[in-house]
Amino acid sequence: MNTAAPLRSRKAQIDRVATSLFRARGFAATSMRELATELGLEAGSLYSHIKSKEEILHRVCFGLAEEFFAAFAAATADTTAPIATQLRLAIEGHVRVLTRDSAASTVFLQEWRHLSEPARTDFLALRDRYEAAFRALVQQGIAAGELHAPDAAFVALTLLASLNWLPAWYRPDGKLTPDEIAHRLAEQLLGGLLVKD
Repeated sequence: MNTAAPLRSRKAQIDRVATSLFRARGFAATSMRELATELGLEAGSLYSHIKSKEEILHRVCFGLAEEFFAAFAAATADTTAPIATQLRLAIEGHVRVLTRDSAASTVFLQEWRHLSEPARTDFLALRDRYEAAFRALVQQGIAAGELHAPDAAFVALTLLASLNWLPAWYRPDGKLTPDEIAHRLAEQLLGGLLVKD
């Protein structure tokens, strides 16, 4: 009998419930006892599945970071495509990651501060690397004459700040699908950057 699958699904259930609690109450205000109660477990038996609630926070933060990097890599894989196209795809990819699990996205964006060292420093290094990748792409677009902006760093930070507000208002049962939101945001955010013929 394969016991690995039930253990994995139990851990996934714990992660889901914990992420939802972290989003609703905040990481610091969520106790292991509350998490156990929400899962219908004794507090002691929860520790047979996870070491601490920070273990879950670590998985959420670093798991989403991987998804963001994978989306960016896919968006920029075709180096023969115009930079503006790659940037559009990167924006749309970022939106799709954010909308896949809005509870996890909210935790990723707001609760990372509760990571302890060295995870906190590692997380910030990943965030800086991701911002730098967007900045470099914008800089390439400016150099290629496809984008118009005086400061690539300002553009990259503005784009990411605008996109990262999404979990505050996105609703999975809302009027627009994630793809429609991705398209509209890309259109709106790129509108002021594209060099007009």
